[in-house]
Amino acid sequence: MNDDVTQYINNIAPWQIGVCEKLRAMVHETVPTVEERLQYGKPHFLKNGNFAAVIAVSRDKVSFMVFNATDIPVVKGFIRALGKGERKAVDIEEGQDVDYTRLAEILEKTTVAL
Repeated sequence: MNDDVTQYINNIAPWQIGVCEKLRAMVHETVPTVEERLQYGKPHFLKNGNFAAVIAVSRDKVSFMVFNATDIPVVKGFIRALGKGERKAVDIEEGQDVDYTRLAEILEKTTVAL
């Protein structure tokens, strides 16, 4: 695990720390060979040098975005499309239940070919 990513996570709101730590652990469990780094001011996760996911924190939410997600359907209220649909994001707010198993399944689908 990357120290810069750890410092990033440790300097956000307490509820966001919990979400980010769970997302980070889920990414490492789902993609054991993942490499992480702080890039563009956000934690990025790469597999074989290719972007796999990113965590972005704003004042009121944590966003988890996956790349190579053209085949992942948009689900209103759960996952939205970014760009031309090649990226998908889930927005998590304070107190919200998060289905980390479902996110892991999506991440597994989007990283299998990397």
